[in-house]
Amino acid sequence: MNDLLLPENLTTKRLDINEKSCQEQNRKILAAREVMEILSGKWKIQILAVLMYKGNMRFMDLLRNVHGIGAKMLSKELHDLEINQLLTRTVLPTKPITVDYAITPYGKTLRPVINTLVSWGLTHRKTIMQQD
Repeated sequence: MNDLLLPENLTTKRLDINEKSCQEQNRKILAAREVMEILSGKWKIQILAVLMYKGNMRFMDLLRNVHGIGAKMLSKELHDLEINQLLTRTVLPTKPITVDYAITPYGKTLRPVINTLVSWGLTHRKTIMQQD
């Protein structure tokens, strides 16, 4: 008789499958948490969206296009995004010195995520406006 059909073996196999499933779920939850930490806050997604939709920008252009952000906060957020390899910072040989910011190829992998957020946001706004 095939020993795989014995009840004790079926129970062991179910436990293995459930354990693997649980580990996979935990791995996905951790990945989602890491994404939230990288993109957390009020400004990072806005900065990435501005650079994705409008192209490379200098610091002052970003400051004008990310409405409500201060220079110090913009500098901090740009630094965080650069550390996570989502954008590049290029110092240009001009006088006075200017700095250009651009989305990296790796950062461009967030385009579908940002597009989905934009789409959901437009739908949400429309839904809320209809309720008023």
